[in-house]
Amino acid sequence: MNMPPVTKNLIIINVLFFLAKLVAKAYGVDLDDLLGLHFFLAPDFQFYQFFTYMFMHGGVAHILFNMFAVWMFGRVMESYWGSRRFLIYYMVCGLGAGLAQEGVQYVSYLWRGLDAYDSVNVGYAVVSMGEYLNRWTTIGASGAVYGILLAFGMSFPNERLFIFPLPVPIKAKFFVIGYAAIELLSAFGSPGDGVAHFAHLGGMVFGLLLILYWRRRDGGGYYGGGEPLSGKFRRWFFEQRDRFSAYRKPKMKVSMGDRREDYEYNARKKADEEEIDRILEKVRKAGYASLTEEEKRKLFDASQR
Repeated sequence: MNMPPVTKNLIIINVLFFLAKLVAKAYGVDLDDLLGLHFFLAPDFQFYQFFTYMFMHGGVAHILFNMFAVWMFGRVMESYWGSRRFLIYYMVCGLGAGLAQEGVQYVSYLWRGLDAYDSVNVGYAVVSMGEYLNRWTTIGASGAVYGILLAFGMSFPNERLFIFPLPVPIKAKFFVIGYAAIELLSAFGSPGDGVAHFAHLGGMVFGLLLILYWRRRDGGGYYGGGEPLSGKFRRWFFEQRDRFSAYRKPKMKVSMGDRREDYEYNARKKADEEEIDRILEKVRKAGYASLTEEEKRKLFDASQR
């Protein structure tokens, strides 16, 4: 219920597109044909399909898997990066996946020598080349989803994930590497299975390039990745507090009390630090919006000390 806005709206939009597809089908309208990404040499290709195709899905299982991944990993990355950067990343990965799929289809088009024919035998009939190429349609948010998986693995490589049916948790970096390897093997081993494996890989490649660009532009700092979010956020938080504390001049001398007062002071200080650590860990898992008003006040008060 406390999903960040972009993650929530992406899921809502995808579900609405899927419902619209079902309704349109009842009226004889094929939205996959209108909004899916056609091969760029096909008669039905339109430029806007590079954007609309990633909101279309083939079936219930297809959209459930993709939206579960967006919910599970997307909300973490949006809380980490911020809504604007996450949305840019999502769209770039989706567009990159579409471009990769178009490139692979063009290679297949040339490799099979289809440019030399006006028609093709599809087994049960002979159809025109234009009609045949119109069937090369790509739909789904999987390219953007695979980009999100890559971002999570690069940002939190040592986070442990429980992946069914594995009996033990696996680190995020190995999870992402495994998924990429499976897609690569499937792309070459099962080219006719109806799954756009190269689009998935394209989403990851474009995501990788964008992350590397951001890291270089940001100097490998806050968005550099590698360190768990709680550690990064906590280090940044206390760096800002110390930076502002350095400007404050003591206005009076403070004499130390007895040993009992020292023990009580240290105990309170330790309890406060543990509470701040707990709140920051909650931010890491569920985002700033998940905090109660009291927790937000404590976080603000700690930043002023």
